[in-house]
Amino acid sequence: MKEKILILDDDKDILEILSLILAESGYEILSLTNGKRVIEEIKEFNPNLILMDVMLGDMDGFEICKGIKENIQHKHLPVIIISASCHLEESFGKMGAPDDYLAKPFDIEVLLSKVEKHLRT
Repeated sequence: MKEKILILDDDKDILEILSLILAESGYEILSLTNGKRVIEEIKEFNPNLILMDVMLGDMDGFEICKGIKENIQHKHLPVIIISASCHLEESFGKMGAPDDYLAKPFDIEVLLSKVEKHLRT
């Protein structure tokens, strides 16, 4: 069975690129352009990992991540935040923090390495 990755990004071009790269690498993908239904989609899709942008239009990726991590059913689900900001280290270790981050622009090998790392732990 393929491992499942939920991708959340409001930039449709980035969403399409990430989906294509990860699908070609053998993952089953569900892509979302906003976080309004993310908890419901997690329950339905049952992903093994979430990859999401930190800036989601009118929503904050850190707040969505916190909501996921504070949910007892999903708190162990790995979340990788994607951001053009390089000042994310201070958020790690806090309650509801993501498990990792990917800097934009991202290198495909780094993306795949981080995904594999969190799927194997």
